[in-house]
Amino acid sequence: MSYVILDLEWNSAYSHSNHCFINEIIEFGAVKTDDDFRITDTFDALIKPKISKKLTGRVKKLTKLTNEKLREDGDTFLNVTREFTEFLGDSVMMTWGTTDLFTLMENYRYYKHDRHIPFLSRYCDAQEYCEKAMGRYDEGNQIGLGACAELLGVTFSEEEQHRADSDAALSLKCILKFTDSFSIYPFVRQADCQEFYDRLLFKNYFITDLHSPVVDRSQMKFRCDKCGDTTRRVKRWRLHNKGFVSDFYCKSCGRKFSGKVSFKQKYDEVKVNKRIFEISEKEKSDKKTDAQPQNQ
Repeated sequence: MSYVILDLEWNSAYSHSNHCFINEIIEFGAVKTDDDFRITDTFDALIKPKISKKLTGRVKKLTKLTNEKLREDGDTFLNVTREFTEFLGDSVMMTWGTTDLFTLMENYRYYKHDRHIPFLSRYCDAQEYCEKAMGRYDEGNQIGLGACAELLGVTFSEEEQHRADSDAALSLKCILKFTDSFSIYPFVRQADCQEFYDRLLFKNYFITDLHSPVVDRSQMKFRCDKCGDTTRRVKRWRLHNKGFVSDFYCKSCGRKFSGKVSFKQKYDEVKVNKRIFEISEKEKSDKKTDAQPQNQ
């Protein structure tokens, strides 16, 4: 099995025909490796912008690319993707996170009116692989490429970042920190099927209807975090910050606490998260005040 680690650079451009902004790809950079992640080839190509003729100031600052450079050395998006298709061959394509995939889909939809990526048959998310190998995987707080490299002690120059070929090479350096001890094969997914795109495009969401059929009521019971005994819910459930919250009382040890449970609908599962919170002194005071009869 061979791998191609791809990185893209793009420019935010407004499409008058589509009446929206598009992340127009301006550079492809990739490294190809063998099964042992030894580099066997490289790919680098600039793309002449079509949607917007001018780079934003931020992109020029980050990439050090100029409008003149892209006009002189750039090729069309479709020509570059044809060349990259030959370069990729039957290799597994990798990117750092899925943002590059969404950008490719966006550009194919503009040029070909079809968001499917024709050269993509097998795919691996390098970011997910490295984060899980580090034991730091968190969907809500993903680690950027530069931050990951720093955590792993991978040396790199800030000047080298934000160019597609350099970022692809840096991704490889991070991957190499784990390949001897953490298998990458389980992270390789078949990508030439509709399910891959359905999963990729699925928007996770929190279930906020307590009566939803996917809410597992057995998950709404809490054990005391002090003595481990079962507890009794003493208040109605209330919705707070996309989760259900109530107060609980442990008869065995007298412990009182607030419990929160949230249900997050993912593509093929409902993820349950449960947490226990102390009842603050202010909340206790407010509850006592609420319980007292009010003077008329």
